[in-house]
Amino acid sequence: MWQEIKASVADLHLGHAVSHVGAFLVFLDQESGAWKKLAKRADEELADRLAYELASLDIPGEPMSILEARLLRAIADLATERSAAHIFDFIYERYLEAHSRRVGAVSSHVAKLMVALADATSGIVLDPSCGLGSVLMTAAEEGANELYGQEREDHAAQISAVRLRLHGYQGAVCAGDAVREDAFSSLQADAVTCVPPFGERNWGYEELTSDVRWLYGLPPRGEPELPWVQHGLYHLKPGRHMAVVMPPAAADRRSGRRIRAQLLRTGTLRAVVSLPAGAVPGALASPHLWVLRRPSTGDPIPTRVLMLDLSDLPEDQLRDVVVERWRAFTASSDTEQEDTVAVIDLLDDEVDLTPARRTSARRSPNADLSFSTLLEGVTDSVSHLQQAVRNLRQLREAQLDLPKTTIAEQARAGAVVILQAPKADIQPGKLPVLTLSDVIEGNEPSAHTRPITGMVVLQPGDVVVPSGGRALVVRVVEDGGAVLGPGLYAFRVDRDRIDPTCLAGFLRVYGSSVPLRGQTGTSRSDIRRVEIPRLPIDEQRRLGEAFGNLELFERAVNRSAAEAAALIRRGFEDLAAGRLR
Repeated sequence: MWQEIKASVADLHLGHAVSHVGAFLVFLDQESGAWKKLAKRADEELADRLAYELASLDIPGEPMSILEARLLRAIADLATERSAAHIFDFIYERYLEAHSRRVGAVSSHVAKLMVALADATSGIVLDPSCGLGSVLMTAAEEGANELYGQEREDHAAQISAVRLRLHGYQGAVCAGDAVREDAFSSLQADAVTCVPPFGERNWGYEELTSDVRWLYGLPPRGEPELPWVQHGLYHLKPGRHMAVVMPPAAADRRSGRRIRAQLLRTGTLRAVVSLPAGAVPGALASPHLWVLRRPSTGDPIPTRVLMLDLSDLPEDQLRDVVVERWRAFTASSDTEQEDTVAVIDLLDDEVDLTPARRTSARRSPNADLSFSTLLEGVTDSVSHLQQAVRNLRQLREAQLDLPKTTIAEQARAGAVVILQAPKADIQPGKLPVLTLSDVIEGNEPSAHTRPITGMVVLQPGDVVVPSGGRALVVRVVEDGGAVLGPGLYAFRVDRDRIDPTCLAGFLRVYGSSVPLRGQTGTSRSDIRRVEIPRLPIDEQRRLGEAFGNLELFERAVNRSAAEAAALIRRGFEDLAAGRLR
């Protein structure tokens, strides 16, 4: 069916064809009796009559179908065998694949991050530049009750509306420019998400100079993204949050510094996160994610802003790392913490909100080292790398058929126990906590908690992995005593029957193969199906030692690369400044 749709229209009109297929599927889903009558009409009458019927569905965009009658009948036949939602989800995914360079769809990782930071998991959610509905759909899946969106492109608005309707979500999507023609002028939302169009200077400056939405000042003509920020804040209930993607230039353009300063002085801007390059459509460099909160009457004005430079972090780790740091920040936002900057320090002549410029000195351990010191470090790390290579020379190619069992079978036999932290926020205290971001980034336990019911105290040899469909990173606990943090599983093994390092190696192999199987990560049911070797413990330990040597090599390579990069950067800087000859 997808091939028929694709062949029926010119490539530039494929988006319109997909949107019309969606509208037709909504009609079939809701008006199946009406279709039975329409289907009896001749092909030449069908299009006109169908356009009349589709107009009553309250779906944005031009309802007139550009599809041939024979194709409509084929789609209707298919809809008797499969659900309309299933059919459209498939066609939508094929559309994204066919037009991956032209179609701007927010990735699932960024959408989940925006929904989490805006707390768009309940109540009313507004997206004034919703595109194809990626963030709205994510909010709906996370539990939002009502979803409202607006989109300038008719076919994109129609696709977004169809996706929500076919999956039974409440709300509405309208076509049009939300800044110029606000379709929800009286709406007050519990959360706002937005990926505005970047760099469009003709945003309506002349006709909107006295608009009531400019609570933080009239956006300059050359700041086309700031109107979207203020539009979202205008529709936000006091005390609620907005997550908006911004181009990096919006953080330091001189024309926007007055409004940036006002967002800081009023305590509205709460966080700025640098995302990986290409994380959102239309952004060539590393885009920024701003988190804003509309102040409530009587609120104390915050004194610090969270600033994270995660431009080098893999996208699939974004949500976990950022949300954890965001929660720690909001729990005590006026306390000096890593990755926070005092508002008074940001209110200088530039009001520069670029995280890398504000946090680089703290985040770079090599920032103040001389060229000769860095060169000694590289020499030392290369020596470690050579030793790691020598360890790998012990491995020989073979064709072994390792007998396998599963974690579930070993759990039933009592050889392994799967532990999980209680579902409770970390409470301030003195006990060290191994957090999700510690595992992902390879850090020591960074948080602290008080004793709580059901907490899991880690022991040496416990194997820790993220839970809940996250990217699989494996860590073997060397020193016990820390508390297992939220979002993590711990495998506690009988070390006379299972070697923990060997188990960790096979978990890592499973994690690297998950994307190939089209899965998303580590749900409890998935992790129990992981295959591990059924071998005598001595052979497991030899395997574990080999896995360990590979990890030592990996760490040595990463260390050498990081120190070499710092050395090269310092060499260029010092040669240019006359500090080297």
